[in-house]
Amino acid sequence: MTWNAFHSRGEILRTVTAAADARLDGLLPMDVDGVREVFDDELDLLGALHLKWYTWLAGRIDRHLMSQPLDLDAAVIGAWHATAEELPGVRMVLDHHHEHPLDAAMADTLATAAAKEQIMLAVMAGRAGTDNVGAASVGATLESRARASRPPVRRTPQAHRAAGLIDRLKAVVAA
Repeated sequence: MTWNAFHSRGEILRTVTAAADARLDGLLPMDVDGVREVFDDELDLLGALHLKWYTWLAGRIDRHLMSQPLDLDAAVIGAWHATAEELPGVRMVLDHHHEHPLDAAMADTLATAAAKEQIMLAVMAGRAGTDNVGAASVGATLESRARASRPPVRRTPQAHRAAGLIDRLKAVVAA
């Protein structure tokens, strides 16, 4: 991938994220200008959205653990809530396609991605190791608790914050 293609893909992913957050309908925004030129298909775009969700969640967990180092479960669940509030449309798209995959490849890919995310939740909460056979199950329980205690999604979405370098630096300084 060329440097220009990399930046174009990132810009289109930001536009797709903003569209998903604005629409809040759970549908993959394949109609966004440029999507079909830089993403191979729905699964490619969905994978990029899941990677975005996963990295934002991992970063949020790290920040929550710094402020709540004694209650690891609460830190992980709070981070899940914060990420779901920051990326509500992305979460809805991921949930919708997990429940209604377009094909078997999408179902398998999303099941694998969900299991890896659940393992991360369990590990970050100090409840399992990465090689623990039951880690995904423990993480699934934490995810269920986060979903059950999640505040309702606001139908008037907040303006999507672009996570540029300056925005990230401001967030770190503010913390």
